[in-house]
Order: sequence, then structure tokens, then C-alpha cells
Amino acid sequence: MGQNKVKNPEEIEKYNSKGRISKKFYETEYQKLQVELVKLEYWVKHKGLRVVILFEGRDAAGKGGIIKRIIEPLNPRFCKVVALDKPTERERTQWYFQRYVAHLPAAGEIVIFDRSWYNRAGVERVMGFCTNEEYEEFMRSCPEFERMLVRSGIILLKYWLSVSNEEQEKRFRERALNPIKRWKLSPMDLASYDKWVEYSKAKDEMFKFTDIKQAPWYVIESDDKRKARLNCIKHILNIIKYEDVLPGPFELPPRKIQQNYVRPPISDYNFVPEYY
Repeated sequence: MGQNKVKNPEEIEKYNSKGRISKKFYETEYQKLQVELVKLEYWVKHKGLRVVILFEGRDAAGKGGIIKRIIEPLNPRFCKVVALDKPTERERTQWYFQRYVAHLPAAGEIVIFDRSWYNRAGVERVMGFCTNEEYEEFMRSCPEFERMLVRSGIILLKYWLSVSNEEQEKRFRERALNPIKRWKLSPMDLASYDKWVEYSKAKDEMFKFTDIKQAPWYVIESDDKRKARLNCIKHILNIIKYEDVLPGPFELPPRKIQQNYVRPPISDYNFVPEYY
């Protein structure tokens, strides 16, 4: 009597009034995908696989949001995010790929690059941070570098997040107004704001040379953030074939208590005040 009936997932409205994935549907699907991500991580550890997932795309395309949802249920010891700052003076004199190679996974690890060696084909090219010779050498060597990674046994997934001009501007304005998101709007973002066409050309040229059979690019439409997150996670789970080796539930044994141990008085500790 009077009890609220819980809807089945099939009964939950998939889209909201704006035609985007509804919050309820997103949360329901994401919970299921989280379990599968954990199963995938256990399989990677069990089989000693090495996985590299890299994300590229325009500023405010949603790379950080997708990465956050992927790693949320995973063990940070075996799933790591690499988001490198601009190279140091010493790193500028190294082989271009050298500082990225240092972060490649060992057996049983997943490494996610929040931007990657493709900085050279994108921001460095558009903003003039590399010479024409450096850019051309990158385009020649990058496909060979990635083929070498794949031949070594690394599973390499490359995702490009595609965002529309209108949606990017909307997100930029939101970041400019919201104090907790303002850190996301870097001087580089502002400098590249008027270079939409230049970035489009750079992306198209990058795909022309680096969309190779051994390591193809996968494009994710990201105007709808929730849909982009679900689609990306589902795609990762479909690409990397895994089996369920998740340990089953277990009961904790009774805790042993030492009767003769006397703890210090509570007054000896400095407690954080209960502000709430």
C-alpha cells in the first residue's frame, strides 16, 4: 500500500526534453558499466596485458570528464592517468617521444593519456611551438612509433572527441563564469579560441597520416557529455575482449580483541571540529 514502484531500466526515459541522454538513464547505465570496467581491470591484471588509451580533441571537448568516469571505479595502482605539462628545457632536447615512453604501462596496467604525443600535430602546430621540420618528422615517425608499440603487445586505443563550435563556446562561457571551473580555462584555451579553422585543418591532416590500421582513430561526438561517456566506455569494453575473473564475495573472519590493551584517553587527540 502506498509504496513507490521502482522502474525497470527499460522503463526509464532515455532522452530528456532537450533530446539529450537523461540523468536517470545515464546514472543507471553508468552503474552497470562501472562493474564491467572493474571486470576488465581484473582481466588486464590476470593476463598481464598492457593497455594505453589516449584522448585528444579540442579544448572543452570533454576529455577530462570521460577520463574521470573511466577511472572512478578502478584501482589507481593499476590504472594511471598521464597529463603532462609543457616540456622542460631538457625535455625539448630529447627524442620527441621520450618523455611519453617513460609512462607506458607494465604488465597488468592501464595508462590513460589526457592529451599525448599528438600535441605536436595539434596545439604545437597551430600555435607555432614547433618548426615545420619537427612537425613533418612527427608525421613520418608517429605511425611507425605506434606500430612498434602494437607489435610489442601494447593495446593502443586512440579517441578523438568532436565538439561543435557552438557547444565549445557555451562551455567556455560557463567556465569563465563558474569559479570552480575557471581553472579549466587556461591562457592557451583563450589563445586558441579564434583558431577553429586552423585546428580543424591540423586535425584533418593528423588523421590523414596517423589513422592507421594497427592503431585507428575512433571519433566520439561529445556535444552530449553523458552520451559521449557511455559510448566511450562501452566501446572500450567491446574492443578489449575480457572475461569475468572478478573474485566472488567473501565473509570477514571474526576480529580478535586483546582484552589487556588499554587505549589512550580521547582527550590526548586533536580532533577536527565538527563544522557540519
